[in-house]
Amino acid sequence: MIPIKDLNPSRSTPVVTILIIVACTLIFTYEALLPPSYREIFIRMFAVIPYEVMSGTDVPPPDPLTPYGNLVSYQYLHGGLLHIFGNMLFLWVFGDNVEDRLGKVKYFLFYTFCGIVAALIQSVVSPNSTIPLIGASGAISGVLGAYAVLFPRAQIVTLIFIFFFVDVIVLPALLWIGIWFLIQFISALISINHLSMGGVAWFAHIGGFLTGVLLTRLFFVGGREGKLLT
Repeated sequence: MIPIKDLNPSRSTPVVTILIIVACTLIFTYEALLPPSYREIFIRMFAVIPYEVMSGTDVPPPDPLTPYGNLVSYQYLHGGLLHIFGNMLFLWVFGDNVEDRLGKVKYFLFYTFCGIVAALIQSVVSPNSTIPLIGASGAISGVLGAYAVLFPRAQIVTLIFIFFFVDVIVLPALLWIGIWFLIQFISALISINHLSMGGVAWFAHIGGFLTGVLLTRLFFVGGREGKLLT
């Protein structure tokens, strides 16, 4: 289930969303140009290491931003083309409307905070892990949470795959995001006994999403209404 676009035009240029996409793309390009051994060091220097966060101990290589500064920097690192492409696609589809509603400064703070909480949740679940946590998906999960609250009736144009069957359908945002969250929840339950093996940080997705829903309901619901195409 891949989002292609939403039928919910924003009223302003999503400057912050575009800048985040550009920053992630430039940093990923820099990562890709590094020799493999240096790339691993670079990632470990700026990724979240759950053990470091939970113990307050900086294990080699040293973190220029300290383990807690990496709660921000990890959001701009990615592990491969599919990783960054999927994250940036989701951010592009859902981020512009949330940015439009929250305002640019609040949106950036909201995005960053959701990413921080996402990493903390993943660290709490696997406190002894030394596997680097990287990617924007925790923060973007928060954006999805905000979108579900603010624009539940917006229409999401979706590419679906069912075995060899491929089609494009339109789903209400609340249903689309509900299905997405159910997948994250089930995947998290399946992975709970295999956290030391790496893979997808499902609990970070859940933590970011729930943070986005909670913050949006507490601070951003009400006031001017977004334009919806229903």
